[in-house]
Amino acid sequence: MTSATAHRSRSDATDASDDPLNELARAAAGGDRAAADRLLATIRPMLVRYIRARIGRSGGSEGAYYSADDVAQEACLGVFRSLSHYQPLGHSFTAFAYRIASNKVVDHYRRSGVNRETACDVLPETADPQRSPEARCLEAERGRYLKRLLDHVTGRERELLTLRIVVGLSAEETARAIGSTPGAVRVAQHRALAKLRKVLTPPPR
Repeated sequence: MTSATAHRSRSDATDASDDPLNELARAAAGGDRAAADRLLATIRPMLVRYIRARIGRSGGSEGAYYSADDVAQEACLGVFRSLSHYQPLGHSFTAFAYRIASNKVVDHYRRSGVNRETACDVLPETADPQRSPEARCLEAERGRYLKRLLDHVTGRERELLTLRIVVGLSAEETARAIGSTPGAVRVAQHRALAKLRKVLTPPPR
C-alpha cells in the first residue's frame, strides 16, 4: 500500500468515537435514566424503519406492520436490557443497536419457519386512509418488485442497500452500523446497484 493510499484509508475510516450516540450510551450504561430515555427515543424510529424494511407488511392487512413492529419492540427491549453492560470497545453504539435488531429479525424468521424476507419500497409511519385501493395495490406490487430485485444481491449487500436507500442513512451512518468505512460502503453500494441494473426491468406504473 502506498503512502497516499494509506492516507486515504485512514482519512476515510469511520471512527467509532464519532458516533453521536456513544456519549448517551456511556451515560445510560452508568445508570443515567434520563440518558437512557433519550437514547431509546433516538434509536427507536431508526430500528422500526430498518425492521419494517427487512420484514415488510403483515399479511392480511393493507399498510399494517404488526409483525415488524413487534420485532422492533423486542429489539428496543434488547437494547435497553443490554445498556447496563454495554462496552464501546472501539465500536459505535449505532452498530451495536443494529446488530441487536438484525438478530431479532433472524429470530423472527426462525420462529416463523420463513427463510425469505419481504422488503417494501414505501414505508409510511401510518396507513394513509386517503389512498385508493388501486394505489395500495400498486404500492404492494412495487414492494414485491423490489423484493425480487434484492434477491439478486448478497445478504450483506441487501443489508447495506436497506440501510442506505430504504432507511436513508448516510454512508457514514451505514459504515458505523455495519462496522465498515464510508468509502467501502460507497463501493459496495455501487457494485450492488450495478448488479441490479443488469437484471432491471421497468417497474409497474
